[in-house]
Amino acid sequence: MDKNKVIEGQQFMQGFVRLCSDGWLQGWHERNGGNLTYRLTDAEVAACKPYFNETPGEWVNMGVQADNLRGAFFATTRSGGYMRNVAVDPARNTGIVQINDAGDSWRIVWGLEDGGVPTSEFPSHFMNHSVRVDVTDGACRVIYHAHPDNIIALTKVMPLDAREFTRALWKAMTECIVVFPMGVGVVPWMVPGGADIAHATCDLMKKYDAAIWAQHGMFVSGPDFDNAFGLMHTIEKAAAIHGHALMMNNNSGDFMNTITDRGLRDIARDFKLTVNEEFLD
Repeated sequence: MDKNKVIEGQQFMQGFVRLCSDGWLQGWHERNGGNLTYRLTDAEVAACKPYFNETPGEWVNMGVQADNLRGAFFATTRSGGYMRNVAVDPARNTGIVQINDAGDSWRIVWGLEDGGVPTSEFPSHFMNHSVRVDVTDGACRVIYHAHPDNIIALTKVMPLDAREFTRALWKAMTECIVVFPMGVGVVPWMVPGGADIAHATCDLMKKYDAAIWAQHGMFVSGPDFDNAFGLMHTIEKAAAIHGHALMMNNNSGDFMNTITDRGLRDIARDFKLTVNEEFLD
């Protein structure tokens, strides 16, 4: 029996691979840009355990710790790996890691073949998972980081302010306030991969499902792959619409037609949404 094929055939792994491929096809993952992690359910762990490596890898300390993720298992992309290669060889370009009982170290139990390790952003993902597990009562299982063109472009021409970005995106198209009613957070430019940007993102993820990284990309969270990808896709499409409208309007945000704040409140009422009142006039 090919143990890799058994794990690759699991529904969660198929969803994991599909999201990586979909992000690549959108153009969000140049070279080895972007990363993805998924927290397995107990049932998924039980289904995969018989096919894990006979000898797990060594424990690797992350430099961060979370009590609410002690003993958790995560699927992760490979450090330095290319999203376009995930579907071609999942066992090399993805893997499953186990978190220790102290909640501060991981070890490889499957995949990441030929000396691979989890994404270099794994500590940031881990910290964000911890925050989102708390604020969603455990519903959040996906953290996804990508480099969408239009949202990055807007960070070069708009104030790096959550209210400014959220209002522009909400007013770009009607569905936006439905998809992310609490808005989006914005992290100013920071060196990626370090503790500062990880902590800054975690602070925002206590309130938002998505955080924009200036001149870099975006982090989104969700209960499953469809919701996480859909959130990234919706925000990026709204950013493209807003950017195109600015160019058509001589770079002025004083548009002839837009969704009013009254209109946004009407959407919230009809869809029974709890929205971020701080972002409405």
